[in-house]
Amino acid sequence: MRFAFLTALHDRPGPWASVYLDTSRMDESARWRQELMAREACDELAAQGGDGATVRAVHATLSAWPRPAGEAGRAVFAAHGEVVLDPQLAVRPPAPSQVFWSALPRLGPLLDLAAGEPVCLVAYVDRTGADLELRGPVGPATPAGEVRGRDWPVHRTATNTWSERHFQLSVENTWEENARKVADAVADAVPRLGVDVVVLAGGERERRSVHERLPVALAAEVVESGHGGRAAGSGRERLDEDVRAAKEAFLRRRAEAELDRFRAARAPEGASAAGAAAAEGVPALVEAAREHRIAELLIRPEGPDAHRRVWVGAHPDQVAVRRSETQYLGDTEPLPARADDALLRSALAAGAEVLRVRPEIDDEVPVGGLGALLRWPYDEKETEAATM
Repeated sequence: MRFAFLTALHDRPGPWASVYLDTSRMDESARWRQELMAREACDELAAQGGDGATVRAVHATLSAWPRPAGEAGRAVFAAHGEVVLDPQLAVRPPAPSQVFWSALPRLGPLLDLAAGEPVCLVAYVDRTGADLELRGPVGPATPAGEVRGRDWPVHRTATNTWSERHFQLSVENTWEENARKVADAVADAVPRLGVDVVVLAGGERERRSVHERLPVALAAEVVESGHGGRAAGSGRERLDEDVRAAKEAFLRRRAEAELDRFRAARAPEGASAAGAAAAEGVPALVEAAREHRIAELLIRPEGPDAHRRVWVGAHPDQVAVRRSETQYLGDTEPLPARADDALLRSALAAGAEVLRVRPEIDDEVPVGGLGALLRWPYDEKETEAATM
């Protein structure tokens, strides 16, 4: 998954307040309930040791009203009296509230939420063009552009004279030209917006015409939905179901493919790790994080290694297994942190991908719940140093 929006959290010193709230209920008592949740969350922050300025900043953000339409949850990250990041969530958190005061931002719950939301581009197609809509891991659906094709001629006639057959051909040409414009716009949006899944919605002929004109090597999965439409007032409930199904299918295929890559890259059982293009276990991953070698971080939050304590300095690559390793921490007063949070910070700062290993995949890979595909493999000397 892509977490470029977390850039603001990489280099700021802690401690951090991290709060997750479920704000999906929007009835007549929503404002009162939101204020109550904000107050309870801030009381918990203070009980965990949060400073007054940060607690007040979090309360002001959590209690702000009205909330945006379509918001399902909130994730607020604050430090030193300032809210640094406040993304809306398109998926409701698994618990009504989660509150953390810690050395690093607590990103594990956000990983769970965002892992259920690949970036999806919905194209509402008709004969004259399309409306594009982006559905990302955070925030509500947002417009992503409009494609305006020719609006004449687009309707056939019922007669069969020579002139009318000529007109019919003009209609067909208009449809094909407009479909090509929509396909070009979709193909341009996929890399520009980091799209994982494309859903084409509209009439069968219109969406099929666009689908056939998309590049074969398009870097996104494409599915079609017969539900929803471009016209105002078109019902989209069943389209939402199709979008969710497309995302789930994408996640399953991607997770299995990435785990297959990891299995192929790891050292064979009983063999030396030297030359392996994958690593697992906290000592090896900490070494890789310090050297900026993590290309893709794999996290199974239920694994025991995710909860292990490591030590961190002010910068993302300042991480160590032991507090005494000051040569790596660059700080005489390092702070304890969870291994998954520390490795996430390091990986994201280095531009690595992150894969949340889904709990329904019945396999103890990676061992302990943390693993990585590496930009380059360890040599024997480095492997020994990482495990000492």
